[in-house]
Amino acid sequence: MRYAMIMAGGAGTRLWPMSRKAKPKQLLPFIEGRSLLELAVERLDGVVPLSQQYICTGEAHRAPIRAALPQFDDEHILGEPTGRDTLNAVGLTAAVLAGRDPDAVFCVLTSDHLIEPVDVIREKLRIGLEVVEQDRSRFLTYSIKSSFPATQYGWVTRGAAIDEAGGVYRAQQFKEKPGPDEAERFHNDPAINFNSGMFVFPAAMFLDAVKWFKSEAYDGLMRIGDAWDTPQRQAVLNEVYPNLPKISVDHGVMNPASADPRIDICTINLDVRWLDVGSWTSYAETLAADAQGNRANAMNLHIDSSNVTVVSDDSGHTIATVGCSDLIIVHTADATLVCSWEQAQKVKQLASLVDEKLQ
Repeated sequence: MRYAMIMAGGAGTRLWPMSRKAKPKQLLPFIEGRSLLELAVERLDGVVPLSQQYICTGEAHRAPIRAALPQFDDEHILGEPTGRDTLNAVGLTAAVLAGRDPDAVFCVLTSDHLIEPVDVIREKLRIGLEVVEQDRSRFLTYSIKSSFPATQYGWVTRGAAIDEAGGVYRAQQFKEKPGPDEAERFHNDPAINFNSGMFVFPAAMFLDAVKWFKSEAYDGLMRIGDAWDTPQRQAVLNEVYPNLPKISVDHGVMNPASADPRIDICTINLDVRWLDVGSWTSYAETLAADAQGNRANAMNLHIDSSNVTVVSDDSGHTIATVGCSDLIIVHTADATLVCSWEQAQKVKQLASLVDEKLQ
């Protein structure tokens, strides 16, 4: 049977002061009044039934997710006691699903990306599920044509066609966060694309791969899976999960799997607009710019200012600038951020320094 899991565990500290521990970026309704998590759920419409959709998130975010998405009950929210990176989020899902349905195939979606148009991703999700259902030795990753030579993303090299009409190819190689020269080469090669962080896995085979490549995680995940539908679920989860090795699914499974003949790694390239909304500079790309490059989601006034991004959660508050350039201004009820455009990545560092009540 087909399932889906949306990863929603990120802290989003580069989007402080709007993104906080109690309400991380995936829950902020700042994409035309909708949150990134809501948009991720919408991608599954007509692809996987709601009863077979899950959200994997920090346990602390269960209540706000239930409030924002009441269609998800507690059984469909997999709460991590603490974040242990993506291998364990996917592994937890695989353990739960495989324990209930040995034939489970599930897609893994992210909750921090803007992907348009939605009908394209829905169709490619259907194709990906079909490809893995046809051969349970297959793992499938979705790739995105690069828009710039990024050093902060993973990349995947496309190989021979499996289904050229459906856009399905074998994946030859994975590369995590290359240096600038290598990233430039990847960007100029049409066969090498961003690895989107979205996948399709057969649950049982994914657990086999964890056993082969990261056995110290496998034993713990199986303990959790065995206890999931028993009264010991929460006790075992709380005991075991925080001690699992913290590692990404790319490093822990996909990289070694790409060289293992027991697993057939496939990729589908998505012809979509894909934006990783992980910083204020990337969020700015979701806003329309005026003739001077100023962008805003709130009331604003500018004189002789250019490339100023204004963000506010107060519709009645006006932000005004005179003679400013290359700035980001973010206003909330209890904190205001002003930073230069080129220093936006340091917001994460700033968020770690503020008082606990502002985190």
